[in-house]
Amino acid sequence: MNVRLPAPLPDRYLEIESEYLKEETAAKGITRLADLLPAEAGLYLWQGDITTLECDAIVNAANSQMLGCFQPLHTCIDNCIHTFAGLRLRNRCAEIMREQRHEEPTGQAKITPAYNLPCEYVIHTVGPIVRGRLSGQHEELLVSCYRSCLALAEENGIGSLAFCCISTGVFGFPQRRAAQIAVQTVREYLKNAHRTIEVIFNVFKDEDYKIYRELLGERQ
Repeated sequence: MNVRLPAPLPDRYLEIESEYLKEETAAKGITRLADLLPAEAGLYLWQGDITTLECDAIVNAANSQMLGCFQPLHTCIDNCIHTFAGLRLRNRCAEIMREQRHEEPTGQAKITPAYNLPCEYVIHTVGPIVRGRLSGQHEELLVSCYRSCLALAEENGIGSLAFCCISTGVFGFPQRRAAQIAVQTVREYLKNAHRTIEVIFNVFKDEDYKIYRELLGERQ
């Protein structure tokens, strides 16, 4: 599944894939937004596998080609999301890229169906890559990622959105500064949003959980 290039898929394959992936996700256990307690009004913190989260949309930290990760068993979130969504996600992303005719710019976002995931949509955003010293431009681009995702959520009537820790993995953005930008940008955006959006900050590592808990506790 990881190494297959975008191409048409037989209906019988899609039936088998859907049955298999949904069983795999159910075996891992699905977490629903209603099961979570807010850290503050409209904001949640949850540590776990984002592919098991049932909400309106989840955010994928994509690369500029927008086709997912082609490295089998790689643990990046892009690989995990594409794996458990199924091959239709790569095909849909390929369609978007063919129509766009250029790589996805850093700081922007696209929306697709979630296919076999428990959520309804996936919002894909390309975060900044930090090599060496963190710059103001890196920070501005990360702010743009969060704003672009929230704007797409508003446009598509999404009421709940789960953010991963954009750019903090192999892209090298310092974890604490990335979390500060995430929380501040989301808080500021939601103040002026035209519709209510509940936001989940999804973390996987213990270190990220500790950082977000400190940041969200600042206003409690």
